Amino acid sequence: MDFGLSTHLFVSERLSSHILDGILAAGFRTLEIFAARQHLDYHDPNHVRDVAQWFKDHEMTLHSLHAPLYADFDWGRSGGQALSVAYLERRRRIDSMEEIKRAIEVAEQIPFRYLILHLGVAEEEYDIKKFDAAMTSVEHLKIFAKERGAQILLENTPNELSTPERLVEFIEYSRLEGLKVCFDTGHAHMTCGVKKAFETIKDRIASTHVHDNGRDKDEHAFPFDGGIDWDRTMRDFRSLEGQFPVIFELRDYGPEKSSLGRLREVMQKMDSIR
Repeated sequence: MDFGLSTHLFVSERLSSHILDGILAAGFRTLEIFAARQHLDYHDPNHVRDVAQWFKDHEMTLHSLHAPLYADFDWGRSGGQALSVAYLERRRRIDSMEEIKRAIEVAEQIPFRYLILHLGVAEEEYDIKKFDAAMTSVEHLKIFAKERGAQILLENTPNELSTPERLVEFIEYSRLEGLKVCFDTGHAHMTCGVKKAFETIKDRIASTHVHDNGRDKDEHAFPFDGGIDWDRTMRDFRSLEGQFPVIFELRDYGPEKSSLGRLREVMQKMDSIR
């Protein structure tokens, strides 16, 4: 398997060459950057230029960029609204799209293959009108990203708008050509279960977010620290080997749990599953 890492593990820190050097030293060459402004300030051309220079110096390309979830520096805690391409209110939806486009512009200095995008916010309720709103947004962003060499991937998230079944429905409803998904194991575990989710969208998977949880909250824990059946999950992944990389999207729980050394042990354990 091709293992990769999302910088979500370091999302509370400003992305620097020190962080990227550590990731590379751990053996990862497939990377996803999480576009949160306290981490990668995509509004700051100097910060983007510094990160772009690191990729050039190391002759690496960026696999994916996760679209921002908020426009501020503290996950909306200071009163900023969550970004969503499915807002029914046109002004809020346009503001969200404009912010996401600012992040997509990173591709002009740091080319990346995929933009990972959420439909709706946490605990979003299903409404066909939201499908219509999201369809208009995604179509616009899809063109904007394509002009910069990137492709939109929709992520399954624990809300009623973007379960695996709803994503398939949305893709078929929107008729947006070539639209694929980023399969999130932790989010699948919290909803219909990883096995069922995988079977539902396996033909549309182009990338992944791999993490674990106890099913009641989105912990972004290391694999084998929660309730996911990793033997079955890795066998399912191997049935489509080469279709997508395994991208770890983890949360920092302190020096012991966030060590890249421990992550190497997780990869060895996953590699041994046949």
